[in-house]
Amino acid sequence: MTKKYTKDHEWVRIEGDVAVVGISNFAAEQLGDVVYVELPAIGKAVKQGADMAVVESAKAASDVYAPISGEIVAVNDALNGNPEKVNEGPEGDGWFVKIKVANASELEALMDEAAYADFAKA
Repeated sequence: MTKKYTKDHEWVRIEGDVAVVGISNFAAEQLGDVVYVELPAIGKAVKQGADMAVVESAKAASDVYAPISGEIVAVNDALNGNPEKVNEGPEGDGWFVKIKVANASELEALMDEAAYADFAKA
């Protein structure tokens, strides 16, 4: 499946019944050098649109919001010692969490890559 994006600059990619989530290239560029990432606990239930993580850069601290409801089933522990992975590959190795999807229909509210590209330019 292709990626979907939120207006808060998170991306989500579905792999079976699990959503891989991170921040977009655009968000990483806006933040600048990421110096710290606070990830949620495995097993935490998250609701679409609710804050679930924090990313800090030299410029600002920002909440990361859940693009879909479900349960955190994995976190990217590599970010704990290497937060710069977010800058190096925000839509690849710099992913934040994996969420067991509670309601796949929530994806319909998200933007596809073309719509997000237009949104990020605005």
